[in-house]
Amino acid sequence: MDSIFSFMPLLGSQILIGLSRTTILFIVSVGLSLVLGVLRIPNLTHGSLYMIGAFLTYTLHNTFLADKGFLFVGLGAVLVVGLMGFLMDRGIFNSFYEREHLMLILLTFALFMIFGDLTKLIFGVEYKSVPVPRPFRGFILLSSGIPFPFYNLFLVLLTPLVAFCLWFFVEKTKAGKIAKAAAVDRDMVSAVGINVGWVFCYVFVVGCILGGLGGVLISPVVSITLGMDGAILIDAFLIVIIGGLGNIWGTLIASLVFGISQSIATLISPQFGIVIPYVVASIVLILRPKGLLRSIW
Repeated sequence: MDSIFSFMPLLGSQILIGLSRTTILFIVSVGLSLVLGVLRIPNLTHGSLYMIGAFLTYTLHNTFLADKGFLFVGLGAVLVVGLMGFLMDRGIFNSFYEREHLMLILLTFALFMIFGDLTKLIFGVEYKSVPVPRPFRGFILLSSGIPFPFYNLFLVLLTPLVAFCLWFFVEKTKAGKIAKAAAVDRDMVSAVGINVGWVFCYVFVVGCILGGLGGVLISPVVSITLGMDGAILIDAFLIVIIGGLGNIWGTLIASLVFGISQSIATLISPQFGIVIPYVVASIVLILRPKGLLRSIW
């Protein structure tokens, strides 16, 4: 009985850690879901933008923005990733929207490999790290007496805010409603005089910004290294499928399932913890092949 009582505080702390991990998974996955839902592009470069966002955060922090604070560092990294997304859309994807999915997959896979090599050439192969932002250093003591970092608490509180802002953009703004209409019938949207190419462009840029933002937010809590692009990409695609294409709340629920199950599994069995979320995801897809919530695109 005593062992159960001693285990419960650790479980509660681990769930909170899983919630902070959920924030990163959700932000990256919902960006991928927007691009896949509206443009019908399985954007494999999304993981690359996440990795580049993290490396840019490190670079900007150690150069001219070091004394400006993490907010300006993160904003600078996100803007650069957003510019990359704009250039990719206007320079490459704009002429491929009507091509078949296999060609788009091959194109984005080629860019994924190119970005990986360019990242290695520009930033090197050494592990990088970014200190926790000054306002979020330290920790709070949970009721069980276990410390929980302020930065992780910030990530937990950020999740509903990001979800609400994205929901408001998609459901309540003119730009979001046009994007939804273009996802369903791009020819009809074009027929009423709306430039569908620019609709696709701003949706793609928003998706890229979310991918880069995930890299910015994860940089103070993990080692920044090559290969982090592929790891997050697999998780993000799986979350998009589980949650329902384009469904913001479905993506959030799937991220919660994925993040918390991985965190709890790591506590129970560290050597198998990484496998458990995929087992849970498989069970969900067997029971609900169309995802937890319906696709809205």
